[in-house]
Amino acid sequence: MSTRKTTLFYAVLIAMASVAVGMVIASQWGLPQASSAQTLNIPTSNTAPLSGPIDAQTFRTIAKAQSPTVVNIQTTSRARTRELTEFFGGSDDLLQRFFGGQPQGRPAPRRAPRGEAPQEEGTGTGFIIDKNGFILTNNHVVERAEDIRVSLFGAVRNETFAAKVIGRDALTDTALIQLTEMPSAPLQEAKFGDSSLMEPGDWVVAIGNPFRLSHTVTVGVISALGRPVGGFLGREQPMLQTDAAINPGNSGGPLLNVRGEVVGINTAIFAVEQSPGNMGIGFAMPINVVRDLLPQLREGKVTRGVIGVGVSREPLTQELAQAMGLPNTSGAVLSTVNPDGPAARAGLEPGDVIIEFNGRPVADNEALVNLVVSTKPGTTVPVTVVKKKQKQTLNVTVDELDLDSEQGRQAATGNSPEEPTATGFGMEVGPITPEISRELELPRNRGGAMIVGVDRNSPASAAGLQPNDIILEVNQQPVANVSQVQRELQRAAAGQPVFLLIWRVGPGGGQTVFVTMTKR
Repeated sequence: MSTRKTTLFYAVLIAMASVAVGMVIASQWGLPQASSAQTLNIPTSNTAPLSGPIDAQTFRTIAKAQSPTVVNIQTTSRARTRELTEFFGGSDDLLQRFFGGQPQGRPAPRRAPRGEAPQEEGTGTGFIIDKNGFILTNNHVVERAEDIRVSLFGAVRNETFAAKVIGRDALTDTALIQLTEMPSAPLQEAKFGDSSLMEPGDWVVAIGNPFRLSHTVTVGVISALGRPVGGFLGREQPMLQTDAAINPGNSGGPLLNVRGEVVGINTAIFAVEQSPGNMGIGFAMPINVVRDLLPQLREGKVTRGVIGVGVSREPLTQELAQAMGLPNTSGAVLSTVNPDGPAARAGLEPGDVIIEFNGRPVADNEALVNLVVSTKPGTTVPVTVVKKKQKQTLNVTVDELDLDSEQGRQAATGNSPEEPTATGFGMEVGPITPEISRELELPRNRGGAMIVGVDRNSPASAAGLQPNDIILEVNQQPVANVSQVQRELQRAAAGQPVFLLIWRVGPGGGQTVFVTMTKR
């Protein structure tokens, strides 16, 4: 064998030996192998109906079988100065984000060297969904974390493993993380159930890390379905409500059915400042929603479609459908259309009713939202609408939803005008001053009155009207002052729908909003 060939042979041999040694070292020291970071097996959901008796062993069996799938998560992050996101919650449990109050049960920030920001510590829960170290948890548990450590069930004291964030979704408050240090023993994966099968009264089990009490098991029932307490203002996410005890630190843990399958991710509790712990009202993000997002979370980014519209809060009644020229009560009434959005460019306007989206019927507001967000951005789809009692089809090119931009601006507020006037709909209106017109960026020569007060449980409140809304039209008739607004509203009989076009300054700036309300 020539010298050149001999040299090449030994070079290849050394390279192969190096790879083999490297794999052994990774195995011995718990380091992840490159291939493990590339694979995520999406768990299958058991869609079989829940059945069978509940006995003395049921919950004991669930706790014993599923606790090894649950992990405790400790995070370290740099403390920040007060900013907008803190008004909606940071990495604390969502009881503060949705229901107010200050963070509870969090250790004091570590003292930092001069010139450095102090460190904050947080705790949460997660559950293993893949033997390659993939773990599901809440976004608010890890969103600001600079260091993530995970401890496993039955681990020796202070034994933790490093992890990194793979993908996050603020809207559903979910996050996918992966261990970057693997234990020597194989991981046990959680099993997925079907959250759409759950009904009020069904037994559920929560396992988590409340107040750093590792792998605490609590039992309760599903209290209600579809509670719109998740997400953001204007993009609420329906959640499962449960009375299983959930406390700060439970965030990100599994909510399990009687087969021990995950049906939700424990996310929020109802609490008040005087009693920050469990009050028997907790919320979990349905696992079906999260499972659909897993491929995108694995890629590191969740994309959703948006067409730049808002939908009316008042459901389509038979009377309202008849007044709008609809054949039935199916459809979504557009209350707002962003001036520069895809819908506006296609010719949609406030007051239009979308009855089909991309060839699929629109049953109600929620159906429209689900169809839009699940459409790939950049896709052009046909949208069938009823516009001023005339049916037509328009083509809309779907944009990509930018949550940061949508939620970034806060609604402007105006000074309450003098001499408010009652309307008979549970709201008071007042004149529009030049200062109000400038501050709310009101279109020139438009507007009859500004809403200055809305009574609780009133027709105006049910319709979603708010203080500082400017009434532009009543029943498609432009109004120029308080008297005209009051006169047009007084013409409505009890049980008759009234159509309002208002001007509202919101996260996307000033825009017209179509609102329907019914006089009682």
